[in-house]
Amino acid sequence: YDHHHRNDHKDLRRWRIRTTAAAYPLFSNQIQLTKDSSSRHKLYQEAIKTSRDKFTREISFQSKDKDISLAKALLYVAAEDEAFVSFNREMDACSILNERRNVSSPSEAIDWDSLEKMPLGGKTIPEWLSELDAIAKEVEAELVSRDIGCHLVEVLEAVNLVLFESRGLTRSPVLVDSKHSYLHSVLSSRCGSGKALFYFPFASTNMILVIAAILLSIIYIEVCRRLGLTIVGSRVGEDFLIWPQTGYPEELFKVTSGHSLFAIVNGRCVEDPRSMASDLTGTSLLGLEIATNRDIIGIALANLIRLHWKRASRSNHGLMLTSPLRHVNDAGEKPNMMDKSNVPLLRPQDL
Repeated sequence: YDHHHRNDHKDLRRWRIRTTAAAYPLFSNQIQLTKDSSSRHKLYQEAIKTSRDKFTREISFQSKDKDISLAKALLYVAAEDEAFVSFNREMDACSILNERRNVSSPSEAIDWDSLEKMPLGGKTIPEWLSELDAIAKEVEAELVSRDIGCHLVEVLEAVNLVLFESRGLTRSPVLVDSKHSYLHSVLSSRCGSGKALFYFPFASTNMILVIAAILLSIIYIEVCRRLGLTIVGSRVGEDFLIWPQTGYPEELFKVTSGHSLFAIVNGRCVEDPRSMASDLTGTSLLGLEIATNRDIIGIALANLIRLHWKRASRSNHGLMLTSPLRHVNDAGEKPNMMDKSNVPLLRPQDL
């Protein structure tokens, strides 16, 4: 002891760790788990920061609105949320290990080291973007198989066929479930609203249908963009409607083959008397304010906020959107004891 004391306290500490680890294998495992956990913490923190930075650059006002990728922006949102939840789960796991030294809680190893390689629902962000490319190619193949030209009506019918029949996008029976509220989740689970693209007359009470509709509209817009077709949209009451950009809106309401072009894109809501869309004409359509890409992203984010807050308030009666965030701590602990920077303000279930 005197020798170590005179020379280097660090050597003594390392010696104690080695001897203790040799005598107690469980302690050795705890050291390794702590190192692994620390590494995961850094990866998740970096993913949170990087995804927010990339999202900010994507929607930057220095770039033109038409150049903003709706898909990229919302995939960055999903990546940040996924990293945030995973980071908090790691924090919880560390708390359990610290409180119960005799408990072993191995975590899954991370095989990615950057945001581009971080898995979202089994695929990376570049792979989800490629998935949209693949859908567009399926539409092109459908048009070639019909041996027809690229008439607007035929293109939109082919998009509907691929999305709602070949890909099987259907309405989700779950009314409050965040996993259907992210772009990659809708592409993966194929849950959204059904063939009637934005047909949800009771959207004011079933919030998830609004969320699903905006995500389906984004998928529709992104697929058509890859086909060289510009789709625009606007909020009409509780609905978000989309249609192909044209200099003659009256053409959208001409009925051919039993449906108007506006109905082909938006589904039965344009014919349902309970929907404000049923009253639209070529003239009134001109009076609508076209949503920019930033507006559409804002709608998706606002829906996410409402959904998560609704879930949080279910277990905390009286909690309102304007309520301040609170520390998560035991009832017996004093609030000033929880002011450490490494203590999360909210648990994942209270997002």
